[in-house]
Amino acid sequence: MTDQTLETAETILAKVLTDVSLPELPNHTSGKVRDSYDLPDGRRVMIASDRQSAFDIVLAAVPHKGQVLTQTANFWFEKTAEICANHIIDMPDPNVVIGKRLDMFSVEIVVRDYMTGSTETSIWPMYQRGERVMYGITFPEGLRKNQKLSNTILTPTTKGMVGEHDETTTPAEIIETGRLTQAQWDELAALSLAIFVKGREIAAANGLILVDTKYEFGIDPDTGQITLADEIHTPDSSRYWLMESYDSRFANGREPESLDKEFLRLWITSQCDPYKDPVPNIPPDTLLEFSSKYVRLFEQVTGQTFAHAPMDRPVIERIRENLAKALPEFF
Repeated sequence: MTDQTLETAETILAKVLTDVSLPELPNHTSGKVRDSYDLPDGRRVMIASDRQSAFDIVLAAVPHKGQVLTQTANFWFEKTAEICANHIIDMPDPNVVIGKRLDMFSVEIVVRDYMTGSTETSIWPMYQRGERVMYGITFPEGLRKNQKLSNTILTPTTKGMVGEHDETTTPAEIIETGRLTQAQWDELAALSLAIFVKGREIAAANGLILVDTKYEFGIDPDTGQITLADEIHTPDSSRYWLMESYDSRFANGREPESLDKEFLRLWITSQCDPYKDPVPNIPPDTLLEFSSKYVRLFEQVTGQTFAHAPMDRPVIERIRENLAKALPEFF
């Protein structure tokens, strides 16, 4: 980068949203990426920061990432509302969702179409180590990384708290440990597959392969209805590849062109073993390239032009102003 470009990058990176402290709002909890505030009336304010996590570690901050995640998820919540109810009530800011507070299940449902991944709960590293029975599913010999599976599979994990790793599990273990009843698992499995099919169709129409994704569900305490929460089909929760180049790159043993955080995972694993070694500082140009991939994904998936929120001041200032309008009783 030139000196001028570097100066611009450093200016933008200095304004990213990392600290989401809003003392005006009650019951603050902080996750790897999102901060939440539980209001007394059953609403939850969820603010997507620009913090970037991978390998269950918060590593850096990516400009516009929180906005991309929020607006991508909102697009998909609208597209899948006929399949499953979701938690959305209002969206008062590009980084903010006000949703219905749910009784969340302690399980994440991961849906996969390809033999791939780089984390400890991904099927490719496990397969590469010689495991052939994973998540209660038996896999054949001879599969290659990034190969299309013969059918769509579900690979559930238990949900880890901040600083903890998600753990592999099976449907049988989920039911045996009481995390879900058989009826709940059956419903979550059916909903997850139906939502994934919808996502795969829309992605394909826009030149993308929806490779895999995770879903989180909870129970609406007022209705007892299973409800989709957190985020859906975002570049943080999903893996997307460019369709036009997948076949040729797979045939030549090259990694697919991706529009998700696998770009950053691969950069990190090229530098160190993130499960054993300290992760080095990520250069500004790498973070900006990563940001552009997130923006490109939003535009390619939705067919909409991404409206970059101004970065002329800290993002938290704009969020506070918009929340004060939406929730004047707290400000």
